[in-house]
Formats: sequence, structure tokens, C-alpha cells
Amino acid sequence: MQIELRDHTSLLRAGMAPIAAVFATLVICSALILWADVPVLEAYALLFKGAFGSSFALKETFTRSIPLMLTGLAVAVAFRSKFYNIGAEGQLYAGALASVYFGTGLIDLPVFIMVPFLLLVGALAGGALLLVPVLLKTKLKVDEVVTTLLLNFVMLLMVSYLIEGPWRDPMAMGWPQTASIVDNGVLPALLTKGRLHAGLIVALLAAVLVWAVMRFTVLGYEIKAVGFNAKAAEFSGINVNKTVVYTALISGGLAGIAGVSEVAGLKGYLTLDLSPGFGYTGVAVAMLARLHPLSVVPAALFLSSIYVGADSMSRAVNIPTYIADVLVGVSVLAILVCVMLTQYKIRFRQ
Repeated sequence: MQIELRDHTSLLRAGMAPIAAVFATLVICSALILWADVPVLEAYALLFKGAFGSSFALKETFTRSIPLMLTGLAVAVAFRSKFYNIGAEGQLYAGALASVYFGTGLIDLPVFIMVPFLLLVGALAGGALLLVPVLLKTKLKVDEVVTTLLLNFVMLLMVSYLIEGPWRDPMAMGWPQTASIVDNGVLPALLTKGRLHAGLIVALLAAVLVWAVMRFTVLGYEIKAVGFNAKAAEFSGINVNKTVVYTALISGGLAGIAGVSEVAGLKGYLTLDLSPGFGYTGVAVAMLARLHPLSVVPAALFLSSIYVGADSMSRAVNIPTYIADVLVGVSVLAILVCVMLTQYKIRFRQ
């Protein structure tokens, strides 16, 4: 057996890779469902029904997809330039902290100014947090995977300190949480019933904007050039370090906006369990989307449907909700294998 590089990868083969990855994920995870002594088709039907079977389920699926879209975009932009940002979780909390600091009474602006202002300060906070690892990488060649990952824990500890101490809401009856965002800073609801909020519009606009930047601007060309071959990009006159810094600021800003959307759009205040791992799941979203900004939207919807549907499936047939985490993990491995097979072929020789 020998692995050889393909001479050409057709658009059909490239487009079928994510679909094949999803199908392979469902087939592989069927073994775990059978192990739980539950019919596979019934379990997947319950999962689909729990995610899309009612208006409430649809609203929850779209609501859960909002932070996944934004963190998926953050990871996709960074990975495109070969800057491996694994710290979207920490940047999400940085954006949430900024929104709470400015949005709980420090500044009082009209709603049409207050909401964009909170999104802006959240993006700046997320980008500022990622500025530390990117400078360590560009100046000292420190591996960004380690620094961005470790900063996640630093941010979680900082949030824990603040909500247990100086930022604790005295009206929360002892619960560790901050004060609520003022009414002018709350993202408006999109529907009268349910939790779906205007963060969905922000996430969709962000996906279109990132795609436009990558497709039509000089910066987008430089980002892709650096990711494809940094030495060749530098030889052609591109400032590689400067491009990576810009990429990191965009990536951290998108993750920071995800934190603002969860605080100002969903909860209204900051707690330590604001994110159940949206930053890490964003890596899976970006990989499933093959780092394409527009493909991040359906990829985020797919993974959010798994999480929402898994809760319903667990209640109906007594399957642990951890099956959702297994599905997400297997989907990442499956997309990596499928993408590899679009670029390489396996030849069997005697």
C-alpha cells in the first residue's frame, strides 16, 4: 500500500468530503448507541427531532449555534494563516468580561449605540488577549498552541476571582455572578417566544464580512499566502509577522464577540459556566467547514443540532449526553481523513 498525491482534486470530491465525514461519524457512533442497547435509527430520529422537530427546538438549535459560528470563524481565520489559535475559549471570556465591565452601568448610551459599543469593546478585549501569544510567536518563536491553550485557564481563573470577589452582584443572593447588563446593552430578541436573539444576525454578518475580506482584499490574499507558504510570501514582499498579527487580532476579536453575544444576548450576566466549551468546539466547526467562512454557518448548525438533540435523545432513551461530545470528536477526525483523501490517493501494489 502506498499513499500518493493526486494530480487534481475535483470540486465534486472536495465538496463531498464534509458530507462523507458526517456520514462516517454517524456510522462509527452507531456502535456506542448499540452498546447502550438502543436501536440506532430510533436514537438518531430522536436526536433529529430534538434539534429540528418543533419551533422551540429550532430556536434552541439556532441559539446554540451563535457562539459556535463566531468561535468557528475565529479559528478558521487563524488557521488559514497557520496560526493555530486554540484559545478561543479564553478570548470568549475576555469579551464577556469587557461587556460586563462597560455594560453594567459604567456607560449609559442609547440602545442603537450601546449594543455596537459592547460588541466593539468585546472584540478589542478578545484581540488584546491573543496579542500576547502572537507577539511571543513572531518575536520569540514560542509555540502558539501552548500559549493560547494555557491562557484559557488563566482567563477562567480570573473570571472565577472576579465573580467570587469584587464583581459579585450583591443582589444575587450569594450566587457567584456579576451584575446584569443594562437594558440598553441587551441584544434584542428576534422572536417573541424563545431565547433566539440578534446575536444570530451578528454572527451571519461576521461570516459574510470575513468571507469578503478573505476573497476580495489584499489582507485576505496575504493571509492565505502566508498560510500556504510563509517563505514564498516573504520572498514576494509580504510582511509575514505583520500579517500574522493582523490575523490574530481578527481571530481574537471574533471570539470576543461570541462572549458578548452570550452575556448581552442570552444570560444577561456573567457566570463561570457561561461557555460549556464553545471555544474548543469552534475548532471542530472550523475543521468541518474546511476553514471556509461561509461554510462555518452550516457546520455550526450541524454541531449545535447534535448538542441540542442529544439532550432530548438522552431524556427519551436514557443515553448519556456525552454521546454529543463523542460525535463532535469523531466528526473532526472524520473530516481530517476525508480531506486527506481528497488530496491523496491510496494505491495497492503487489
